[in-house]
Amino acid sequence: EQIKWPVYVLHSDEIEEQDGLLYCDTQIVDDKNMKGETLGIRRLQSPHKNLYHLKVMIESFQDFVHHKGLNYIDSDGKYFRWIKNKVCNLISHKIEKIEKRDIGSLVWCENIPFPFFIKRPPEARLRYASVLYMDNQPSILYSFSEKQQKKTWRKI
Repeated sequence: EQIKWPVYVLHSDEIEEQDGLLYCDTQIVDDKNMKGETLGIRRLQSPHKNLYHLKVMIESFQDFVHHKGLNYIDSDGKYFRWIKNKVCNLISHKIEKIEKRDIGSLVWCENIPFPFFIKRPPEARLRYASVLYMDNQPSILYSFSEKQQKKTWRKI
């Protein structure tokens, strides 16, 4: 199933669904009894006052792999628990060029035939990009550094 971004972090393991209501620590996260296709619309319409405060929003899978939580709800109101169990190589590449665009930048890395989109360009002193490889393919720009880093791994 597809995750509808952004997703929101639920900072507890006490998640319960009952009578169309999703609870986190006895506060209501989502009210599926309300009309509306998205979590946000249902929360705005809900007559309940004890809504769980969604403090952390994660906009993309690239941001998601950095997060250390377990419990999430997506924008459609689908609750899911994410346990990191896939090991991916993290390989440092020299940055060849950065193309600034209207809404972000494209980062081109040595030995990777396509660019990575980022919201803000890295500082000029950062010359290397660490890239997560999923199924032996460069997939996610993970971080930047001044010097080339040793090959390592991350769980996602």
